[in-house]
Amino acid sequence: MKKDLHPEFVTCTVTCACGNTFENKAAQDTLKIDICNECHPFFTGSERMVDTAGRIEKFNARYAKK
Repeated sequence: MKKDLHPEFVTCTVTCACGNTFENKAAQDTLKIDICNECHPFFTGSERMVDTAGRIEKFNARYAKK
């Protein structure tokens, strides 16, 4: 690697909007993010399927196993 070309990686404190904090490696020493694994619906289990005009039921009825 060339000298003085790449940034230094330091231990970074990441702070989420929900209040969760954790440490990571980055070129900055602090980061503020909007969503993390503690508040994202996919990871918390509060994810829900948005059904528009009964498409899920139509799909299940059409391809239901007999």
